Order: sequence, then C-alpha cells, then structure tokens
Amino acid sequence: MGGDFGVESSIPGLALVHQDNPQVRFKIYGDEALIYPLLNKHKSLLNVCEVIHTTKIVRSDEKPSSALRSSKDSSMRMAIEAVKDGEAQAVVSSGNTGALMALAKVILRPLPGIHRPAIASVFPTLTGKTVMLDLGANVLVDAENLVQFAVLGAVFARSHMQKERPSVGLLNVGSEDMKGPDHVRGAAETLAQVEFPGQYYGFVEGNDITKGTVDVVVTDGYAGNIALKTAEGVGKLMGDLLKQAFKSNPLSMVGGLLAYSALKQAKRKMDPRLYNGGVFLGLGGLCVKSHGGSDAIGFASAVRLSVQLARHGYINRVGEEINNLMAQETFLT
Repeated sequence: MGGDFGVESSIPGLALVHQDNPQVRFKIYGDEALIYPLLNKHKSLLNVCEVIHTTKIVRSDEKPSSALRSSKDSSMRMAIEAVKDGEAQAVVSSGNTGALMALAKVILRPLPGIHRPAIASVFPTLTGKTVMLDLGANVLVDAENLVQFAVLGAVFARSHMQKERPSVGLLNVGSEDMKGPDHVRGAAETLAQVEFPGQYYGFVEGNDITKGTVDVVVTDGYAGNIALKTAEGVGKLMGDLLKQAFKSNPLSMVGGLLAYSALKQAKRKMDPRLYNGGVFLGLGGLCVKSHGGSDAIGFASAVRLSVQLARHGYINRVGEEINNLMAQETFLT
C-alpha cells in the first residue's frame, strides 16, 4: 500500500514477476477494495495470490517511534510478521523506510552475532554490477561493524551474482594503507587476516564504485548514503544534459536520431528501476525496501531480488559465516 503509487505499481509489478517466476506465490497485505480490481486486470495472478485484508497502513510521514507503537494490524507490520512466522520467505515494501527498518529490526531481530544490520543495494558499473553497503542505516560505525558488513555483502554477492569468492573493498579517501579514519584502517587490518566468504581487495575510492573495481563496496551509512544520492543526481544530470544537447539545434537533433539505438541501449543498462531494492542485511528474515517512487518495473525488480536471495538461502548462509568469523582467533584478538 506504500510508495507514491501504491497498488497501482505493486500489483502490475507482481504480474511481471509471475511471468518469469510462475512457481512463486504472493501474500498481499492491504485494502482488498483497492487490490482486487487490479488483480482482476491481471488474472494470471489470481491463482498465486492470497489477499490479507487490512485498511490500516503506516503513513509515509509517520516517525519510526510512532510506527512501532501504533502499527498493530497495519499492512506493513502484518507482512513482516508473516516472515517471522515462516508464512513467507521475504517481505517487500515501498512504504516508509524508517518505519520499515524499525519494525523489521524489532520483529525479525538481528541474527546472533550481528551488531548492526545494514542496507545494501546493487549499482550498475562498467563491468556489470557492484553491491554496496551500508547505504544509510548506520551513520556511525566501528571497525568490527565494517568487518561484519563485509561478510553480509560477500554472501549477498554470492547469492545475487553467483560469484564463489566476490572481491570486497573498503571505501576510503585513498588507496594507501595509512589513509582514512581509524575504524576504516582497523577493519582493513582484520579483513586482511581473517577468512570470510569474500576476497579482500583493499581500499577503494569513490570512482571505483562505477568502474566495478570490486564486487562489494563496504562503507558506513554516512558515506554510503551520500554516494548513493550523488550517483542518483549525476545520473539525472547526465540524462537532462543529453536531452538539452540533442534539442539545441537541428544538426544536434539529427545526431540524436543517428545515435538513438546506442543511447537507448545505454539508458536500458543504466535504468535505476532494474536495480531497485535495498536489502536490510543482518536480520533474521529477508526484508527488501522498494523505492517509493518506483513503477511496476521497479517494484518487480525488488521482488525478483528477494526471490533470488530466498532461493539461495541467504539468511542461513549469513548466520553460518558470521559464526565462522566470530570463532576465528584473529578476529577475537
């Protein structure tokens, strides 16, 4: 029920997912008076969907503390509780991000050994895709948090990109060993010594994110969120500048027509809807946040991501790897 478009994007999004995942079933929480008219337009969904009626929702402007107190019987809370109770393997929502994170942390709870859950997402790069975390859940972190993020991100990359030992880099202000704050350098020392499901690359800089230098970029939520918003802004800027340039004069318009095929291909690769879905990593269940402004294509991407992680047993794998990390003498010292 959340996001800018509500069921107008979520139900058509599920129809897109159903086309290439016909065996996946959906539990839809919300107002059936709004849901069923759209389901009837996508009749293929009727046999794979269960609608759980509730008119209560978490408002987009509601504070997380308020959502925790008054969310009983809301669509968001009931969907998360379905994962806790084993009735669903993942929850996807376009609703209030702060409320979703707060409710997910309280209901699903962090996995044993995880100090702070993190938000991860996928970025398009010159070489394919890169997983990046944390994107805003933890503004202040220590070295141990970053090491745990590296484990969370490496298992994510294994599940999403099918890479046995994904490369992991720490975002820093330079690649030299002596650069960066204490917690970043401390995490680097630990990752260089411990065994974890990735391969530690070293420090990476901001331009390495889009270059695809590593499979996983690890940082704190402060820098990660700034990097995310900057990337979104640069993408929009480039799109607007290109439109202005090709409309500037008749010759430019002809050039634009000649380059149409190449530009369309580049736009498709950079389409943010195809990379939609921020995953709350480190919890005892899968929770994926779809961008509030996403249309059906974007919502479908978030659902597909949740399906993929669930199929690869992400939660169990993370639990095993965190236990392995915590048991290592190098980490304990």
